[in-house]
Amino acid sequence: MVRDGSRGASSIAGRIHSSAVIDLRAELDTSVEVGPGAVIGPGVKIGAGTVIGPCAMIERNTTIGKRNRIWQFAAIGAEPQDLKFKGEPSVVEIGDDNMIREFATVHRGTEGGGMLTKIGSHTLVMTYAHVAHDCIIGDHVILAASTGLAGHCVIEEYAICEGQVGVHQFTRIGTHAIVAAGAKVAQDVPPYSMVAGTERARLAGINDIGLQRRGFKPETIAALKSAIRTLFFSKMLREEAIAKTLEDNGEFAEVRRLIDFINNSKRGVVGRERE
Repeated sequence: MVRDGSRGASSIAGRIHSSAVIDLRAELDTSVEVGPGAVIGPGVKIGAGTVIGPCAMIERNTTIGKRNRIWQFAAIGAEPQDLKFKGEPSVVEIGDDNMIREFATVHRGTEGGGMLTKIGSHTLVMTYAHVAHDCIIGDHVILAASTGLAGHCVIEEYAICEGQVGVHQFTRIGTHAIVAAGAKVAQDVPPYSMVAGTERARLAGINDIGLQRRGFKPETIAALKSAIRTLFFSKMLREEAIAKTLEDNGEFAEVRRLIDFINNSKRGVVGRERE
């Protein structure tokens, strides 16, 4: 049954194309629009104002919030591409005001990753991008065309992956970081930074323009530039560089977040190109 919990299918039939296939166990708000040929499976819940495009598939156990737009041929909630997956009832959760473009894919979680794949709000997933099982994507993230995230990745808020970026499993990309087109990311990307490299992504510096556009104060940007120079471009040992950074700019919350990110890294952090 297509329903919002009270009014039932008859009140929203005009918003759902007659060729759409919707499982009786799905729950749709009365304002949801569903295009021709779309398929919505069991356990799917879709919030107010969301538009599901033609031939999109929302397979199962997926919760989608309000005012999202899912373009034609996108596939969300399919089983993960993980040989350890044994059919456990894992889920996908998607927040509000997201755009998921043509042929993008978002797979459900696994028992080994908390059973959850999650996308926040105000995020753009472009054509052919792939969000694998157990990934956690923050708010205001952009995954450009053909970006591929392996399993268990964490992409923090306002991060950007440009086109054809490949991200290794269990990798984190920090807040306000930008990963240049074609980069291959195998280690954590520090917050506020810019990395590039088609063979192996390396640190290029701070995401200066992005931070300016998002309204960071000049003194904060200057502190982050100083921190990046000390942490990655000096000849100090890591512990010494961290102590120096905290001494010089530890009063800035952004600098402390950068250092916490480095200290909590399990895969190691992307560094600069060695001379």
